Amino acid sequence: MNILTSYIPFPNISWWQSIKDASNINFDAAEHFEKMTYRNKYFISGANGGIQLSIPLQKGREQRTPMADVRIDNKQRWQIQHWRTLVSVYKRTPYFEHYEYTLQSLFEKNYEYLIDFNSDSIQWLKKQLKLSFDDGRVDVYQKEVEGRDLRTMKPGSERNSIEQSPYYQIFSDKNGFLPNLSIIDLLFSEGPNAMQWITKNAELINDWRDQNKKG
Repeated sequence: MNILTSYIPFPNISWWQSIKDASNINFDAAEHFEKMTYRNKYFISGANGGIQLSIPLQKGREQRTPMADVRIDNKQRWQIQHWRTLVSVYKRTPYFEHYEYTLQSLFEKNYEYLIDFNSDSIQWLKKQLKLSFDDGRVDVYQKEVEGRDLRTMKPGSERNSIEQSPYYQIFSDKNGFLPNLSIIDLLFSEGPNAMQWITKNAELINDWRDQNKKG
């Protein structure tokens, strides 16, 4: 199965469920940046509910620029803020210390272009999840896709808490369980078993995906 997807940072659980059996994944560097999507943001849990971690852009989110040309606004200390937030939220989770050192390096490296940070976050997760799909870059926009097109994924279900807690999520006793967050939320709780959990709970994740479509 071939897949075309956007460059997005630390993709959510349903994204990984969609690509886990893929033989080839192509990342679209030619599509235009779209606001209100995952292209420069990811979602985690927090003491007061969900947290949206956004990567600031030089021309702001209103730009209509090919993803390959979107530059990060590094005048804003976003990497320091993101890392401090991740440590504050997840330092008491079962597996955070296991991944802390290599993950921190992503927030210490200088990035000029958005797709470079997004790509490195995906490659880091691919390694931790022990996946082996081939991946490539598309530099000419394709409106129609032979295979599966994941470019239309938009935030939705992670904003609405549910009572069911299918895996340990910090602060769920206070805020309820937030579904379909960035997979780092699952990884810090389940560690090496994260992909097994995704395989076992495919039906539940598909329900979250349907909620995203309504979001």
